[in-house]
Amino acid sequence: MLALIGAVLATSVIPLGIITTGHARDTFRADTVLAARSLAGAAEESLGDQSGTGRPGPAGGTRAAAGTGTAAGTRVQAGGSHGRPPARETALALARARRAGQSAWVLDTAGHLVATTGRDRLPVPAAAVAAVLTTGQPRITEADDRLLAVVPVDGARRSAPAGAVVLSRSAAEMERRVSALWTWLAAVGGGGLLAAAMIAVALTRWVSRPLSTLAAAAQGLGGGALGTRAPAGPGPPEVRRLATAFNTMAGRLETLVHGSTATMADVSHQLRTPLAALRLRLDVLAADADPATAAELAGAQGEIARLSRLVDGLLAVARAENVVTEPVPVAAGEVASDRAGAWRPVAEERGVTLTVDCPRPVWASLGEGHLEQILDNLLANALDAVPPDGHVRVSAGTAGQGTRLTVADDGPGMTPQQREAAFRRFASATPGGAGLGLAIVHRLVTVSGGSAALSETPGGGLTVTIDLPGAAGTRTLYRF
Repeated sequence: MLALIGAVLATSVIPLGIITTGHARDTFRADTVLAARSLAGAAEESLGDQSGTGRPGPAGGTRAAAGTGTAAGTRVQAGGSHGRPPARETALALARARRAGQSAWVLDTAGHLVATTGRDRLPVPAAAVAAVLTTGQPRITEADDRLLAVVPVDGARRSAPAGAVVLSRSAAEMERRVSALWTWLAAVGGGGLLAAAMIAVALTRWVSRPLSTLAAAAQGLGGGALGTRAPAGPGPPEVRRLATAFNTMAGRLETLVHGSTATMADVSHQLRTPLAALRLRLDVLAADADPATAAELAGAQGEIARLSRLVDGLLAVARAENVVTEPVPVAAGEVASDRAGAWRPVAEERGVTLTVDCPRPVWASLGEGHLEQILDNLLANALDAVPPDGHVRVSAGTAGQGTRLTVADDGPGMTPQQREAAFRRFASATPGGAGLGLAIVHRLVTVSGGSAALSETPGGGLTVTIDLPGAAGTRTLYRF
């Protein structure tokens, strides 16, 4: 709208100003020539018929001498045309020109000064006067903010000019009117542009505010706040309809997600009690059973333990999918060191070397406690997969504006197909695994605005790369 109004004002106000200015200047020039011709008509009687009697004037200028005045402020040359003073009509015309702020000079055919309105020096060269006397055509020039008009005085026989009149008129008043015109046009254009800006801002806010609110609601819904709704208040009808459709979608999505999560959590919770009771019954039976039966019961207990881990994993997944927390700055290197220290006894028991590499403090932005869960699941998976004498290496550093953590092992690794499906539930490359650890990791990383990727470790094995948003923190000393 601002561009449109600006273009309309530019294509209307500016041409109007140019046309009006040109008309004012043309009118001023025409009025000056008209005033000069009127003075020339009054001077015709004084000069008489100069055809055939004129003498060539002195080269380079006009001759002036002391004379007598017939009107206030009017000087008349004593040695003018035939030595006669100008007629009363000429003197009155010169007096009127002087009162109007104009300067005028009446010259004969020889270029001699006959009468003038004051003592000012003739502002035009003799050559310009001679050209007008020769051609009989008026001439207009500008000098020192004044407009000069040189017009011929008609002779009695109309065959040749009887002299010339030079009229000097100040253009200051006309320029002031032109400046006032441009000031007025600029004020009108500026006022119109300001009004357009106010209307454009009002319309923009009217449209953008509900859209910004809707965008914030969509971002909140995408971040896991399923109860987020967009207010369908003021705004364009299309935006209100969009907000209503968004709220309907958000309500259905909340119902579906909460129903699915609640069902999974309820089922997992309800399964834990009978599994615990079944394990106790098998323990009682195994105490009095013969060796063959005890072996079978031990296998059943192993399956029950696996089922219990699966139930616990489902509960963890349900909690991870339903969690919505505000991100906080987390010292990623310190957390990696702490979790590696917690898992190091398990690694030593299995004959696996666990190392941490974090040369300088790095900070990440994610939910409180999420990084601990992420590293626990990754280290548990790596220690389960790596054979004795294997290596697991945890590193933390920066990557661009974010933080990158990697957990690399030299175990059997995964095939490309297994890596592609690894973040799905129940997809496990380890025999007997529940396939929920990487799903939990992926959920916790993505809900924090990060990403997780799997790749092959050089020389064999699996490398998990976690990219998280960076955060500012304080310097921390690490113990490895």
